[in-house]
Amino acid sequence: MFNTHAALRKTLLASVLAGVACMAAPITGAQSSYPNQPIKLIVPYPPGGATDVIGRIIGKALSDELKVQVVVDNRSGASGSIGASEVARSKPDGNTLLLGALTSHSIYQNLYAKNVSYNLNTDFQPVSIVGKVPLVFVVNPAVKANSLPELIELATQQPEHYSIASAGIGSPQHMAAELFSITSKVKLTSVPYRGSGPAMTDVVGGQVDAMIETVPAAQAFIKSDKLRALAVTSAERAPTLPDVPTAKEAGLDDFEVSSMFGVLAPAGLDNDKLSILTQAVQKALSDKSVQDALLNQGVVTGYQDPEQARQSLSDEIEKWRKVIDTAGIEPEQ
Repeated sequence: MFNTHAALRKTLLASVLAGVACMAAPITGAQSSYPNQPIKLIVPYPPGGATDVIGRIIGKALSDELKVQVVVDNRSGASGSIGASEVARSKPDGNTLLLGALTSHSIYQNLYAKNVSYNLNTDFQPVSIVGKVPLVFVVNPAVKANSLPELIELATQQPEHYSIASAGIGSPQHMAAELFSITSKVKLTSVPYRGSGPAMTDVVGGQVDAMIETVPAAQAFIKSDKLRALAVTSAERAPTLPDVPTAKEAGLDDFEVSSMFGVLAPAGLDNDKLSILTQAVQKALSDKSVQDALLNQGVVTGYQDPEQARQSLSDEIEKWRKVIDTAGIEPEQ
């Protein structure tokens, strides 16, 4: 009888322990699942700028998809490299991400190589390209050119007679102007400013003849006839300037520039977490309200998976390396 009771107690105890284990297993799994805490999305520029607004749109969309808070953290300085460096040094656990202005980062890495503590190709795991902001080639209405070929002809006849403004040495606007010079084989006098605002003001005022500027910054001047648009520099026409041809349509085949944005994680992020993040970005970018919000900031959405994004980033780095080397561009001291 004693042995029978002992065996029964053992059986009941084993059943209770098994039940506890079964109840505990889902809790443990939930605690270890990803994401299970707020995600930091570092925007490497000050609050209020275009990249910051883009980051907040993406952050909100990712919060909705991942069901956790995505906190935008502005870490500005050194043309975005301070924030990017922090992400590169972060633990690759998926809890710290970068909303990168990838064209600007690619240019900076090439032009200021001694100041950069990371390598875009090796220290980051691309999650996705979010989209691109097209640029547009504009001239003051006093310039007797209604198309890009006409401006090239004028500049060929009068070398260095025409001037082109930029937001500063190493800015996407400046690099686009240098690429134009290389591609078209004409030389416009470069006039760098400290920011797009002052540069655009002088182009509108006629102190400078031309500028390659982002579509959002230029389109109000174009629509009010204060500037004339010759061509957009993106592969496709800009949705907000549908009547303006691309540079390729205007006859300049190898002149393509857009400002590219994407989400990057630190290198070493495991495939399961990468897949979760990638799917979340893809779903977010398929939402019409997110597309419209980004387009209001000039971003034409264009999802790319991690492999495609890595190739696009690598191509962007190499593209600007060649432009910097060919044009002999020196960094500002």
